[in-house]
Amino acid sequence: MPQTILTLSTRGQGLYEFTGEAEAFVSASGREEGLLTVFVRHTSCSLLIQENADPDVRTDLLTFFRRLVPPASDPDMSWVVHRAEGPDDMPAHIKAALTQVSIGIPVADGRLTLGTWQGLYLYEHRDRPHRREIVLHLSS
Repeated sequence: MPQTILTLSTRGQGLYEFTGEAEAFVSASGREEGLLTVFVRHTSCSLLIQENADPDVRTDLLTFFRRLVPPASDPDMSWVVHRAEGPDDMPAHIKAALTQVSIGIPVADGRLTLGTWQGLYLYEHRDRPHRREIVLHLSS
């Protein structure tokens, strides 16, 4: 069963599309059918399948999550104890807990079965740049 680790460099909080890399991995495998499991090996970022046509969707999602889980320096977050790596540390863990770190995508006819406007994203929850590892595993 083909497997690889994709490394993405982030520039801070945001959505980083890697649909093309996942599609290339599936295509190179030569498999016609299966299940692509995508897993991120970190606790302060997550994975999303989301619209990739209108950038306003990404802007609105980021704004929503910033309002839902502000930095620990915000007075509404005074209850946060874990601040080891700064005011974005625990909020990043909360956002990752609310989203997902693993996604399964069916493969048919040698392609991901994503919808027309769907893309695969790493959702970086931290303010500073990071190198994130994403495991791609194709099973039949």
